[in-house]
Amino acid sequence: MTLDILAIVVTIGFTIATSLVVGRYMFKVFSGGRTLLDPVLVPIERLSLRLTGVDPAAQQNWKQYSVSLIVSNIAMWLVTFAIVSLQRTLPLNPDNIGNMEPALAFNTISSFVTNTNLQHYTGETGLSYFSQMFVISFLQFVTAATGVAACIATMRGLAGSRLTSIGNFYVDLTRATVRVFLPLAILVSVLVMWQGTPMTLEGAAQAQTVEGVAQPIARGVTAGVVSIKQLGTNGGGYFGPNSAHPYENPTPLTNFIETWSIALIPMAMVWTLGHMVNRRRFAAVVFAVMLALYLPMVVTAVASEAAGNPAIAAIGVDQSSGSMEGKEVRFGSGLSALWAVTTTVTSNGSVNAMHDSLTPIGGMMPMVGMWLNNIFGGVGVGFINMLLFIVVAVFVAGMMIGRTPEFLGKKVEAKEIKLASLALLWHPLAILVGTAVAGYVWATTSEPGAALGWLKNPGPHGFSEMLYEFTSSAANNGSGFEGLGDNTPFWNISTGMVMMLSRYIPIIAPLALAASLGAKPAAVETAGSLRADSATFGFTLWAVIVILGLLMFLPVAVLGPIAEYLAL
Repeated sequence: MTLDILAIVVTIGFTIATSLVVGRYMFKVFSGGRTLLDPVLVPIERLSLRLTGVDPAAQQNWKQYSVSLIVSNIAMWLVTFAIVSLQRTLPLNPDNIGNMEPALAFNTISSFVTNTNLQHYTGETGLSYFSQMFVISFLQFVTAATGVAACIATMRGLAGSRLTSIGNFYVDLTRATVRVFLPLAILVSVLVMWQGTPMTLEGAAQAQTVEGVAQPIARGVTAGVVSIKQLGTNGGGYFGPNSAHPYENPTPLTNFIETWSIALIPMAMVWTLGHMVNRRRFAAVVFAVMLALYLPMVVTAVASEAAGNPAIAAIGVDQSSGSMEGKEVRFGSGLSALWAVTTTVTSNGSVNAMHDSLTPIGGMMPMVGMWLNNIFGGVGVGFINMLLFIVVAVFVAGMMIGRTPEFLGKKVEAKEIKLASLALLWHPLAILVGTAVAGYVWATTSEPGAALGWLKNPGPHGFSEMLYEFTSSAANNGSGFEGLGDNTPFWNISTGMVMMLSRYIPIIAPLALAASLGAKPAAVETAGSLRADSATFGFTLWAVIVILGLLMFLPVAVLGPIAEYLAL
């Protein structure tokens, strides 16, 4: 276990260190600064904008920016839905994979367009190479770039004074895709290919087992999908087992590379914030608050998995290596727990172990990350969600000292609080109502095990499976307690709707909030002004997140993972 702890410390430390560099690079990209990659990437950016008819000098207010974001996402949804629905007749399908049926196609495309990447299908048997490249890989680039673009626009609003525009969505989208994700994806693709991840257009390899039976072995354009699924906090796996599959994650080195890729840009976005608003100390406070939420979750999950499962220990199974049910021996319990927490606090959703097999407390930590949904978070939307809690913390702090709440020199008034409240309340509403409806349907269906086929583990664990599915959908995460039978019309349609609403409400409301603050004149800071870059405010923000973020979910935590833990 000592080696596991060392590997965890090195992984987190290296990710933090490199995020500082990437954060500054992203600031230069979106503020017009020069970078070493400009001679290669800027011509590609300019060509892309020219071909699409976008004027780089054109500016948009928050409403125009939001409309552009939604319209482009609708267009992508329609085109990619058509591709997966017609993939049997399209090229690059050497394994003759059939068309995706409508309800599953609705869920899949809604999932990938919203950067959720929840998968109710098995990748290697559900999608052709054409769909993997021109639907999955394409969407994993542009939807991640959409989140970055929205965050950059939000930061411009916070940094400005008397602003009438917050940038151009199409320019920001192109820059994020071409100058941020493309070079990093190429780097990660080369590294994982070096370690054994396949990248080929040939069909499944044909092997013969020791019993003399023919066995097809799926392969394909795996490395390209793996790189962007991690860097873009997408998480959609090329294979059903995701990064537990030896082709997606063949060695401990690829496990390190992919864990680093998951958290790199979400962490970097916080440092980009410091450069954008010219308040690096404030960025450090926000980063420290996120770290103060993330590290205790990692410690709790790692300790829980290392302690093993009492029920398994009772039957005499050696658990000196921790709880190894559902885990890969090449990663062990410690690195699996680190991945489980990291992938859920960042809205990534990829897995290198089956979350359904985690211990009750170890399995609760991923849910806590998604309930809070602001600890580094998905690319871009992590800080956007944190902004909502910052505004609430500013309001609470202002009321406590009897002053009009101010944030970065701007007065926080009723309009900003209403927008923050709208986005904050939607998240628990989507999760709790969805889980309640699922629980009601299960409880009122005659012989639900046969009629519905959802749960193999009725009781607290089965409740956790349903709770996790709606939590993952609302947090745009995409991971799952995979004991749930989710490829049904109920789950495909209900989670598809939750994913779409939970993507756009928490993006558009903060855009409006940031634009509202950006339109206000900056007040002169005095000795009585609230210092958002102080340790006191950092602690206040941490407390507001813990109290407001978790209190709403305590009852369902008691019904699910806590009840299961107490029953062991």
